[in-house]
Amino acid sequence: MKKINYFIVIIFLPAIIIVLLFLNFVVGPYIVKTTYKDFKIISYSLNGKRLNLLVADTPQKWEKGLMYYKKLQGVDGIIFLFPDKQYRTFWNKNTLMDMDLYWLDNDSVIGKDFLPSIDISKKIVVVNSPKAVNKVIELEKKKVNYFLRASIPGSVPFSMNSSIAPPPVEM
Repeated sequence: MKKINYFIVIIFLPAIIIVLLFLNFVVGPYIVKTTYKDFKIISYSLNGKRLNLLVADTPQKWEKGLMYYKKLQGVDGIIFLFPDKQYRTFWNKNTLMDMDLYWLDNDSVIGKDFLPSIDISKKIVVVNSPKAVNKVIELEKKKVNYFLRASIPGSVPFSMNSSIAPPPVEM
């Protein structure tokens, strides 16, 4: 019986490790390319941080955005590029990730909002741009940052009983 256990450890454990490494380094980048095959990916600087963003530049892409994505791989979020400046409205219908929204007038950030996943809010949450914008960036909100935010003086965490997102964090 002990010989079989050693055999399993010596042969199968390294094989499993090799398969996992293969999946991570070879198949992983392919998954990113095929998962986002309908989107162009750009590098964009937001508040001094370099981000890889999917580009939503058509009505179909604006409508779908990041709906149904549970987690992003290889990208930080999505940038919505609109041909004109208008007040914009975003909601969390079929949104499975918590997100930070940045409202942009050209490349200047004019506001930030939080949009909870539908799983967290249990109802549709709507956020509106503070003024007319022609770009909006949605970034996947990391759970750790969200819960740390509750300890920041002056910040208000999202409430399960609230019908709106918390006020924007000062930038």
